[in-house]
Amino acid sequence: MEEREMALSPTEAKPSPNGRLLKEMAVYDLLEQLEIPYLRVDHEVAASVEDCHDVDRILGIHICKNLFLCNAQKTDFYLLMMPGNKKFKTKELSSQIHSARLSFAGPEHMEEFLNISPGSVSVMGLMNDRNQRVRLLIDRDIFRDEYVGCHPCVNTSSLKIKTKDILDKFLPYVEHDYTVVDLVGE
Repeated sequence: MEEREMALSPTEAKPSPNGRLLKEMAVYDLLEQLEIPYLRVDHEVAASVEDCHDVDRILGIHICKNLFLCNAQKTDFYLLMMPGNKKFKTKELSSQIHSARLSFAGPEHMEEFLNISPGSVSVMGLMNDRNQRVRLLIDRDIFRDEYVGCHPCVNTSSLKIKTKDILDKFLPYVEHDYTVVDLVGE
């Protein structure tokens, strides 16, 4: 995929499929089907929260930190949504979800369950988890913001979506519940 220049302003329009991956276009199709409005900005590869500072400014949001985790046996998988400015402490989360020895899941599991690659982890990937192998964890602070920022399964675009639409429309459609966690991150 070719690199994209940072758009000067976000757009509500679904992009042309030219030069886009099918998994990205599937996100826009689903959002359209569910009548979930969004703002989109195209940009160069943004594989970490630190890479998203310009995206945050343009969309007027804070991109979520999305971590794909698993237990030591690699039998339980978790997608954690948390504020991008908060530090992640494995021990803090492990005790809340009763899963010892959490670690980052490998790219093969990201691809298998969410059809995404490292640097593109997003709640949107749950649309590809048809067997509900991934448990969604949401830090309580995410609910304080009216909007959530995420990638559409690729890290060359970012979306601004109402948090309420993710919770009330998207998650029920993809048949995923969520667990609220409280992370201090200090």
